[in-house]
Amino acid sequence: MATVAQINSLNASIQALQTSLTSLEGSTLTQSDANAFYLMVCGVFVFFMQAGFALLEAGSVRSKNTKNILMKNLLDACIGALVWWGWGYGIAYDGGGSSGPDGNGFIGHGDGNQLGSFFTGSYDSTSASSGGDYAGWWFQYVFCAAAATIVSGAMAERTTLIGYLVYTMLLSGFVYPVVVYWTWGYGWASSWNEGLLDFAGSGIVHMTGGIAALVGAAVVGPRKGRFDESSKPIPMPASNTTFQVLGTFILWVGWYGFNPGSTLGLAGSAGTMSRAVCTTTLAAATGGCTVVVIDKFLISHTWDVSMLCNGILAGLVSITAGCAAVYPWAAIIIGFLGGFAYLAGSKTTLYICKVDDPLDAFAVHGCCGFWGVIAAALLAAPEFGATGAFYGDGAKLVAGFVFCLANIAWTGGFMLITFIILKATGLLRVSAEMEEAGMDVSKHGGSAFN
Repeated sequence: MATVAQINSLNASIQALQTSLTSLEGSTLTQSDANAFYLMVCGVFVFFMQAGFALLEAGSVRSKNTKNILMKNLLDACIGALVWWGWGYGIAYDGGGSSGPDGNGFIGHGDGNQLGSFFTGSYDSTSASSGGDYAGWWFQYVFCAAAATIVSGAMAERTTLIGYLVYTMLLSGFVYPVVVYWTWGYGWASSWNEGLLDFAGSGIVHMTGGIAALVGAAVVGPRKGRFDESSKPIPMPASNTTFQVLGTFILWVGWYGFNPGSTLGLAGSAGTMSRAVCTTTLAAATGGCTVVVIDKFLISHTWDVSMLCNGILAGLVSITAGCAAVYPWAAIIIGFLGGFAYLAGSKTTLYICKVDDPLDAFAVHGCCGFWGVIAAALLAAPEFGATGAFYGDGAKLVAGFVFCLANIAWTGGFMLITFIILKATGLLRVSAEMEEAGMDVSKHGGSAFN
């Protein structure tokens, strides 16, 4: 039989357990808390894509410019954070409402009426929901940083640090936020003609970065020795295939924050998130297989690892717009055709336009971003909420085309003016001597590989 002391000890334990349960009941995790935590975690995945971009770009350029491209990748994250906090978030998200545009429909005004304000990153930092506000700021910041990083690879090995700083600030703080406001910020493209279908940013993020990359690479000019006297491309092999592959894998992992995280919340989103994970995986795998096989049998006649990496990225960019609104079979089609979009863009840029893009940034992000927006409208299923898509009346297809053309005009035009001014003032390109020696030695104190 239990002694009195044992019974008293058991009662004390029961009372302690009841106290703990009462404490837990008083601190129940709310839906807004869960959504904020989910955004923060998914944002970490997207932020980790910066490491993927850094490895991919460092492996794709020549070893004498490794430090330079790595510094630019780090500065993308640093500058992007400050600019997005200062005014980028306010331009992108303040001034619109869930019912449609408020005011001009073109640009946010950062007065804190809706989501974002200037120099705070949260419209009401003292409210009980400020955790969700800051999580939203964080998640959108890492998207902005991704768009800016795309450009640095296209202009690698010959762009000055000053020129880089100028165009990155303008892209992160003005050009990209305006595009976001048109769409996710409830500007004109969010409601016009059934609204744009770009769930996670094929056009908003990737196409914007890809357009800026093409314009920048064209204006700065090709690397020294990239073309011979007859304008025929001369190969400039990547310096580190291991970095390229690791970078691609990290980017692929990051996409599992990029696409599912665009539900912007955890509660009630399990079906959408899981579908996005499935379609993202299938499109990436299909894109990689498509590009490497076509390159093997029709182009280079070798099993090119770099082409496999870019094919995977092409599939990922292509599915980003429609990842939550298509069936798995449609994701395979999107990834397959995305591989063709990448190849067409890559060969046209280099062989016809004579633009030197070391990372094929425009082909991967610009061309496949455009295709992703159109593919989402063509193949989205009405049962997943894609009203007005091709399965229905095709309204989103028209909206997608119009948005893409507007983005080309806005981003291409603004960045063209920016790069031309930088070039005219001598701030865009390094000297021939610096380029020949490599920017690691001339600008960063020596080689990255001692």
